[in-house]
Amino acid sequence: MAPSTILTTASALLAGALLAGCAAPSNSGPGWTAQPGAPSSPATAAASPEASASASATPGASGTATAQAAATAGAWKTFSDPEKTVSFELPETWIAQSVPPEEGALPGALKVEVKKPDGTFMAALRTGLPPSSADCPEAARRAYTVISSVPVGLSAEGGEGTIPPRAVFRVIQGYRYFGSYGITNVVGGADGQACELRNIVRGPAGKGDYSFGDLVSLRAFATDEKVAPAKAFDTLGQAARYVRESSDFANVQRMLMSLEIKN
Repeated sequence: MAPSTILTTASALLAGALLAGCAAPSNSGPGWTAQPGAPSSPATAAASPEASASASATPGASGTATAQAAATAGAWKTFSDPEKTVSFELPETWIAQSVPPEEGALPGALKVEVKKPDGTFMAALRTGLPPSSADCPEAARRAYTVISSVPVGLSAEGGEGTIPPRAVFRVIQGYRYFGSYGITNVVGGADGQACELRNIVRGPAGKGDYSFGDLVSLRAFATDEKVAPAKAFDTLGQAARYVRESSDFANVQRMLMSLEIKN
């Protein structure tokens, strides 16, 4: 085989490895039900350059598709609310609990918090969020980067400023790089700049939006503000390693991608 052919083949294999991403297609208590499920392995899907660009939602936003760790939980269960309007998978040892929705949520709204056995908060599912928008003056905009972006099989309202739903991990630059994971079909901002990155999916008219992630919206925090549950990194490389190597992130990503909502 000619050296040029070998080089081309090796380059193609390396590019494919870098672009590979994880994909995936429940303890009882008041307000929710869960049934243990058999261990299963998430399917694997390739994240194309177009997928990263779509997740950033702007031509100028930078996005990095990284090879990610597979979900490591050995057994999974499925959470479902009593009315069977929402369901998602989570590791069998994690805890999902219905709590009162925030003030201002629409009638019938749900809020479900997911925590590890030691009480560590991992994510919250919120439905019935009132549609909102905020001004973003140029002086308040900060650079953001899409570290991970994978398609999610959810229906969503389209329109201006929306994209097909994605499970994303994005960072916004402040005095550190602040990161957040969630599902979204809302564009980040123009030219790779944003005031906040919203982990929300537009829902049907009258039913509100919904959010599944660690934060509803991510912004650059001030030095005297509490960062958690958002993540903070000194470099973009650290953020990429978290996505690539963290078993918690791999499990969360599978959980986010398993969400089903009955409209």
